[in-house]
Formats: sequence, C-alpha cells, structure tokens
Amino acid sequence: MSAEPIASVSDGDEEVIELVIPPRPDVVSVARLVVGAAVAMDPAFDEERSADLRLAASEACTNAIEAQLARRTGHDDSRSIILRCSLGRERIVMTVQDHGGGFDPDALVAHPEVTDPARLDHEDGLGIPLIRLLSDELEFRDSPGGTTVVMTFGPRPTTGRIG
Repeated sequence: MSAEPIASVSDGDEEVIELVIPPRPDVVSVARLVVGAAVAMDPAFDEERSADLRLAASEACTNAIEAQLARRTGHDDSRSIILRCSLGRERIVMTVQDHGGGFDPDALVAHPEVTDPARLDHEDGLGIPLIRLLSDELEFRDSPGGTTVVMTFGPRPTTGRIG
C-alpha cells in the first residue's frame, strides 16, 4: 500500500490539501514533502518556518503510525492516516488523524525540557513536546478509534525557538 493521491479543494478563502497514507514509517518522507509544497504556496512563510511545519508533520505522522502499529493485536488494522493542511490567510492548520486508539496527552510522562541536555538521556517522547514548541496552537481531539492532532501555524513562530 502506498500513499493515495493528494486531494486539493478550495473552500472560499481556504485551500485544503489532504494526503491519505498507510501506517508505515517509510511514507513519513512523503508527508514532509507534501507539507513543504503546501507551505510554499504561501509567500508569508519563509524557509525556516516551512522547516518547522515539515518537522511537526514528521513527528505527528510518526506518532500516529507508531500508535496505530502498537494497537495491532492479532488483527490487521491498516486503516489509513489522514494528513490535512488547510491554508488560510497567513495561517496554516495541519491535522493528522489516526486510528491508534487515542491517548491522554496530560498523562504523558514528563521528561526534561527539549532544550535541556539531560533530554538526550531519553530516546522516546520528544515528538509532542517538539510539536508544542513549533506550533502556535496545539489541540488533541478524540476521533473515531483514535486521535486527531490539530496544529496551527502562522508565518512567524509565537512560541520559543530552539537556540
């Protein structure tokens, strides 16, 4: 199974690009490419901000894939993961929807801050803190059988930058 064709729909002032991917790690690079192309459509987003969105997409898609693969228990749960980019006026809302069973983001084990050198002692658990750092707004929504991560980005970051 490979990534399905990209759908692009114009909804008034907003363009929506959707990519349907299988829960396989080798397609995360396709998600990054699609997000990069979507961001390039808005001249208000520079290359550095585009890199933020590509990284956030990678982390969110990787988390979705891992959650869905971990949920497989004797049955084939190969339902697709949906990446959606809604391009508005100097604002991009990116969503990643999975079928991984859902989780409570407030129950995640706390690790040292992303910028703390002690963070290097922890191999997993970097994705969500990194997405929080890169996005202007972040929301986790329950969706049928899983989670939808909603990330909002403006052309310039409103949160801290990794220095």
